[in-house]
Parts: sequence; C-alpha cells; structure tokens
Amino acid sequence: MSFARSILQSIGRTPLVALTRIGGELPVPVFVKCEHMNPGGSIKDRIALAIVDDAEQRGVLGPGATLVEATAGNTGVGLALVAAARGYKLVCVLPEKMSVDKRVALASLGAKVVVTPNAPPSSPDNFRNVARRMADEHGWFLTDQFNNPANVRIHEETTAAEILEQTRGRVGAFIAGAGTGGTISGVGRRLKAALPGVRIVLADPVGSALADWVETGQLGPDGSYAVEGIGASEAPANLHREVIDAAERITDDESFAMTKRLVQEEGLLVGGSAGTNVAAALRVAARGNLDGPVVTVLPDSWDRYRTKEWMQDWAR
Repeated sequence: MSFARSILQSIGRTPLVALTRIGGELPVPVFVKCEHMNPGGSIKDRIALAIVDDAEQRGVLGPGATLVEATAGNTGVGLALVAAARGYKLVCVLPEKMSVDKRVALASLGAKVVVTPNAPPSSPDNFRNVARRMADEHGWFLTDQFNNPANVRIHEETTAAEILEQTRGRVGAFIAGAGTGGTISGVGRRLKAALPGVRIVLADPVGSALADWVETGQLGPDGSYAVEGIGASEAPANLHREVIDAAERITDDESFAMTKRLVQEEGLLVGGSAGTNVAAALRVAARGNLDGPVVTVLPDSWDRYRTKEWMQDWAR
C-alpha cells in the first residue's frame, strides 16, 4: 500500500512542462515549472512548510500556537494547510489590493483575515507593519516570509535541485518575479553554483521599483500595478541582488494577455504573475545565445483571480 501520511508530503516535486504552442518557434525552448499544482495551489506551499519546520526545530512554536503572516494570499493558504495539519491557529494580514477570492479562501481554511489599506512600507498601516505589531502585541509567532532565511534556503534545496534534475543539468536562464525574493534568490544561487554561465533574470511589473534596483542599485519610482504577489517599492531582505544578472519590465496588459494564452493555448490554469514570468522568459529566449533552455515558474493557480476584472473580461 502506498500513501502519504499528510498532505504536506505532496508539496514540491512539481512537473516541468515545455511551452510548445506559445514558445515553439524560439531559438531555445522555454520550460515552466508548474508550482500551481502544489496542494495549496502555489509555490508558497514550499516556504510555508519550511518556515514552520524550522521554527519547530528551533523550539519556538508550542502546541496550539498562533502564526501570523503578512501575505498577498498564497503564503497564507500554504500556512493554513500547515496549520491545519500541525494544530496551529493562523492570522493573515492582506493589503486590500489582493483579490476577494484569496480572502474567502483563507477564511474558509480557518484563518483569521485582516485587511489593511494599500499603504507604503513607511506607514504603520502597511500590511507587513500591521502583522509585526500584532505579533508583538499578542505574543504570536511571526512567520516573516520577507526576512526569514528558511524561505531562500528551501528554494535552494528543493526548487533548484528539482530543476537541475528535470533539465539534466542544462539551464540557459532562469526567470522569476520577486515578492519576497525567496524563489529567485534561492534558485539563482543554486543554479549559479552548478552552472556558472546561467543567466538569472528578474521579471518585474511596470510600476515596481525593483528592476531599477537590480540594474543600478537604486530603487525606481513607486507606481501602481494590478498583478499580485510580485514587485515592491523596496527590496526585501530575501531578495539577493548579487544573484541577479538582469531585469525585464512587464506591463499589466502583457501579464494578463499572456496568462490568458497560457490558459487557453497551453491548458495551464495559472494566475497573473505566471503571465509576467512567461512574458519575460519569452523575451529572453527570443534573444538566444544561451547554453540551454529558459526555465521559469508558474507561481499560482487561476482559481484565486476569478472575481478580478482582467479575468472576467475573458468571458465577455
């Protein structure tokens, strides 16, 4: 008899899929790692489990403890899975920009949901500051995905290792957006150690300050953008600039148009940041001069965006 003792054992080991219809005519192939197929529907399942495992190993989580996280939604869903399996309570703090679908999903999973204004990092109303304050006031455990080194480490140990295995050690470029920075930093560091010629490229929404920071060391203008979960007005601690070689700026229109193509032409049921990543990956692949395929990640599933206007427009 073969079975898992917990749903948490099914996190990771996601498929790597070639884009044959969208990217079939490019000089190098484009592969996408289907992180939306994790049990919680996103790449953030990996870090949720890693952060809780690390805290348990360090002895800082007691039975029935309350976890609190500032989240765009996906880390919250991952933490909700872990909390359910391990017997913890969970509070998720989201900025109001994030979709209603995510709020409903988190509440349905048993989390307490706190919604904050879309405030800059300097404001006490910023979702990260609110989560930290609540942790201090109530004695809750702040999982702290933006600063916790377990975030970067799990991508170095698992996501990158899987990519190297699945590509048989040949990767020309790796492309990813950055919310916390854990994916691009962890995967980039491991790939560069194995493949010195690999290119690590940030996919950044137009309106985010991070592309300028990658290129010049100075944060760019802080603008608005609709794509969720990636981009920022300041660089989080888990985003390691020294790992990144270049940045591609992608508009909301490009991101959502590519998401639609991924769903309708490749059958990949993904969210908006997948469109950002793939649009950037196609640009890099089109330039060629790479020693291997371009690899990117599909961070989350489409089910958390169905109330968003950009997805509802598909049916009109």
